Amino acid sequence: MTQTLLSTKEVAKLLGINDKMVYGLIAEKGLPATKVTGKWLFPLHLVEQWIESQTINYPKLPVKGLVKENLLALAGSNDILLEKSLSLFNKLYPGRLAVFANIGSLAGLKCLRSGLCHIASSHLMQESGEDYNFGVVAQEFSEVPAIVNFCRREQGLILKKGNPKAITGFKDLWQSGIRIVNRPLGTGTRLLFDSELRKAGLNGEEIDGYADEFDRHLDVGLEILADRADAGLGIAAVAGLLNLDFLPVRWERFDLLIAKDVFFDEAVQLLINLLHDKRFLDSAGKLVGYDLSQCGRIVFPKDKPNQSTPGEKTFPLSV
Repeated sequence: MTQTLLSTKEVAKLLGINDKMVYGLIAEKGLPATKVTGKWLFPLHLVEQWIESQTINYPKLPVKGLVKENLLALAGSNDILLEKSLSLFNKLYPGRLAVFANIGSLAGLKCLRSGLCHIASSHLMQESGEDYNFGVVAQEFSEVPAIVNFCRREQGLILKKGNPKAITGFKDLWQSGIRIVNRPLGTGTRLLFDSELRKAGLNGEEIDGYADEFDRHLDVGLEILADRADAGLGIAAVAGLLNLDFLPVRWERFDLLIAKDVFFDEAVQLLINLLHDKRFLDSAGKLVGYDLSQCGRIVFPKDKPNQSTPGEKTFPLSV
């Protein structure tokens, strides 16, 4: 498929700014760009995605008016344990149906903001690297959703068994003969990967396989297992399931963001309560790379209970 590439002047005109400001957006705001030809070029479809991801104050539509009463809709970041929890939910409550759209953290937040789902799953690291999700919630939601922790999970480089290419860090990915596999733009894992590449002084466009994107962590592992790639950023659980090597990078908080107008709906509460169920915990215990010490607890709002009128439901500080 032919891609439309914009020059610096063309992207400046599109954004209504001068040329010099474009370079600042590349460095400071992550404006998608490539210098593979020796000069800056901007893939139009990625620029459009970037513009939408920077948008704030989206009009909010009522979730209850868009989804069926017995349908629990989730959208956002992919996770093996989350998929298992939804399968268990559907088994335990046959009169209801929990469905999940694997579209990445950013797109999941857009769905939640637009009222297209009840819950968004997200692990968006803040610029400081010290926390997750709170920053994007404060910036992009006029009405803050509740944030319930699902898990902490370990991210790292998934490698071939025995690590035959002797990969010890991100700097090694630039070497000749090493091919990687990647996650799509808008996923929390891709944002982490690009952040780590910048720390290592690497340009992703110069790494073999950088443009090869797969929707699930498991798909990344399967590509490596099938010897079509040497490395890819993903969760430790995949390396454990597929008996691959794993080079840890960091633990991250993986949260469920829940629209306030449906937080106390029965289906939502059933899912939250399921996170404390022995059957769910036993399932999690068979996977590596998960920490459930905060699972099912509200992590936002966290400073004080919401003010409310008499008879109005408020959010407890923990569940």
